[in-house]
Amino acid sequence: MNKDGAEIDSNWIVSHRPARNKIDPLRPYHWMVEKERNAIGEIQETGIIFIANRECSFKCLMCDLWKNTTTDSVPAGAIPEQIRWALEQMPEIKQVKLYNSGSFFDERAIPVEDHGKIASLVSGFDTVIVEAHPKLIDRRCLEFNDMLNADLEVAIGLETVHPEVLQRLNKKMDVSDFVKAVKFLKRHHIRSRAFILLRPPFMTESEGVTWAKRSIDLAFDAGVECCTVIPVRPGNGAMDLLMKQGNFEKPSIDSLEEVLTYGINLNAGRVFADTWDLSQFSTCSHCLESRVNRLEQMNLGQQILSMTSCNYCG
Repeated sequence: MNKDGAEIDSNWIVSHRPARNKIDPLRPYHWMVEKERNAIGEIQETGIIFIANRECSFKCLMCDLWKNTTTDSVPAGAIPEQIRWALEQMPEIKQVKLYNSGSFFDERAIPVEDHGKIASLVSGFDTVIVEAHPKLIDRRCLEFNDMLNADLEVAIGLETVHPEVLQRLNKKMDVSDFVKAVKFLKRHHIRSRAFILLRPPFMTESEGVTWAKRSIDLAFDAGVECCTVIPVRPGNGAMDLLMKQGNFEKPSIDSLEEVLTYGINLNAGRVFADTWDLSQFSTCSHCLESRVNRLEQMNLGQQILSMTSCNYCG
């Protein structure tokens, strides 16, 4: 339940959405190239392809990725064409992320008959990273891995290990589902990374920091090689309403810095901070650029850098 007594479920979440964007099923809705530190410490040019496909069926409370999805499954062949086109636009890259706003192994989002074509397009890169809900990590993942001439890595949204909050995110999973998926992948020599939310709804700032740290601990204990910490944002309708009700506030950039520092100091695997649009989490424009640069350098170096003092915010 939220503060006004409404049950938080898929229907409630969808009912508060704004309109989605118009998507071309033959083109990714976005692509980019960034630097990322790989599992053996090399800094690699990494291509990210944001695939246009059918909306994820889980409809998580905090998700805004549905804005760039279709309402129906895309035709067979459309997604390989998106990937082919995006790779042609990119400079030379070493690894590629195929992010489809949901689960790569959801057959309604990525047609199984396209897996072979996709594998042929991305084979030869050092690493291919896809995302998947833990309940969709099974034999289909192994079959796709067998098609690849590259290392496969699967990104899984753990979100938070807070049991009540995780349930209220409408993710339709619990921590045991995450642990089971990671162990399954590890047993078959497939790396995994975890997405960790910083201050999801129904938490104070200090609780958000504490539970993000606990979530990183559990993810590494389960066997992931990498964690990405994502500050939770409004903008999908449901989160904006929860903010008005007092059930959600945006985390601060201070908290992101603290959680990243904690994770790197564990020396248990790579820990990254999501640095997209951090201006909305900062109250001082004077030091924002230097703080974002520091986070980005910590992502690459996996070492703690000293803070730059600010004459305006102290």
